[in-house]
Amino acid sequence: MITTCASASKMASLLSRTVLSVRSPFYSNGVRCVSTSSVYYAGTTTKSKKTLSRPGVRNVVLVEGVRTPFLLSGTTYKNLMPHDLARTALQGLLKRTGLPKDAVDYITYGTVIQEVKTSNVAREAALGAGISDRVPAHTVTQACISSNQAITTGIGLIASGQCDTIIAGGVEFMSDVPIRHSRKMRKLMLAMNKAKTVPARMQLIFQMLTPSALTPELPAVAEFSTNETMGHSGDRLAAAFKISRQEQDEYALRSHTLADAASKKGLLRDRLTYKVPGVAEPVDNDNGIRPSSMEQLAKLKPAFIKPHGTITAANASFLTDGASACLIMSEEKALAMGFKPLAYLRNFIYVAQDPKDQLLLGPAYATPQILEKSGLALSDISVFEYHEAFAGQILANMKALDSDWFCTNMMKRSGKFGAPPLDKLNLWGGSLSLGHPFGATGVRLVTTAANRLHNEDGQFALVAACAAGGLGHAIIVERYSS
Repeated sequence: MITTCASASKMASLLSRTVLSVRSPFYSNGVRCVSTSSVYYAGTTTKSKKTLSRPGVRNVVLVEGVRTPFLLSGTTYKNLMPHDLARTALQGLLKRTGLPKDAVDYITYGTVIQEVKTSNVAREAALGAGISDRVPAHTVTQACISSNQAITTGIGLIASGQCDTIIAGGVEFMSDVPIRHSRKMRKLMLAMNKAKTVPARMQLIFQMLTPSALTPELPAVAEFSTNETMGHSGDRLAAAFKISRQEQDEYALRSHTLADAASKKGLLRDRLTYKVPGVAEPVDNDNGIRPSSMEQLAKLKPAFIKPHGTITAANASFLTDGASACLIMSEEKALAMGFKPLAYLRNFIYVAQDPKDQLLLGPAYATPQILEKSGLALSDISVFEYHEAFAGQILANMKALDSDWFCTNMMKRSGKFGAPPLDKLNLWGGSLSLGHPFGATGVRLVTTAANRLHNEDGQFALVAACAAGGLGHAIIVERYSS
């Protein structure tokens, strides 16, 4: 039990009845997996002919989705800028689909840590990609679900009849995040512009040379409302649900093993090949996929709560550079232009909860709501794609959904809802292994869900993600068939 944070013990006590029995690790689909409840592996898919098409509501379809390879920050992309990655994703999407550059009605992009020079990165990337300057574009931010928001913004524009053809995407560039002068220094620099005499300016200069003024403000993945880093919160969440270090390492190993297998089999068809300027060899793989062993993972020390924490560099998602883009259209427009869509984009939902003790539980809250909104059961879902911020986070969401006490007391339900079976979850890897460029992950999740539906002959997929601020999102993706 972690005791370095007072709220950890409070939360652990509050949720103590959510703890489930733990079985030994076993192999599923040739990959060693961790089981936290027998229910996780008992799921079967109901072969359903139902559809979520509604009379009087336009069908919105996903035609195609692409992404740059996702790379560890500070590696091959380090000399680029965010709009370079976003532009490359847009160009890759246009090339793959053959969509004329003047056929786009609107572009919306998600990002989290903005480059000041290109604050509306959607517009700058679009212009750089050669898309008509008559096509409007805007940038949204909603933490790790920013490109999910870009997609659903596009869905709304199409469903309301405002547009027919939307490009939605996201980008994050962690290799060169803005580092600000201290607030004291910023005030002094602004005051310098108003100083009219040499003595006044010299006085300001002397103040600028003090340590308090010279110390920069470094960005951090932390909550403004609580001043707690997401990793620290994730550690407390894992402790509250009594998720062991071994369980987390086993899940992380699963993610990397599955991603490695999917990559080698050519299943990650959304991944582009990118010839980075100044780099000899084209980039065609994600460089964060690193299958290892439990013995190697066990050697790593806690990254956030020391020395008792359970989150390490290996069972947490890493800082990533990357961009994504997808083409979404009204069904009638897509067919008129000769496209065969991948999937229908159906109901979606956004949720919010306490950012202190339930920061990363968005998927747990969103899953029952989106299924009930859609008239579906867990057994109707063939494919689950959930964002993996931390191994402990994803396992905590599974335990929450499979807990009578949590669902009754925290979600105000009549009993436990049930967790998605792990043999349907993130079978081509996830954010822990593929990488997590904050603003770009949502498009990867939705595109992967659609591609998996075709590969696995499924009908419905559920995509869900958590985000800073205690936010969460879920969307139903329905396989397109005609």
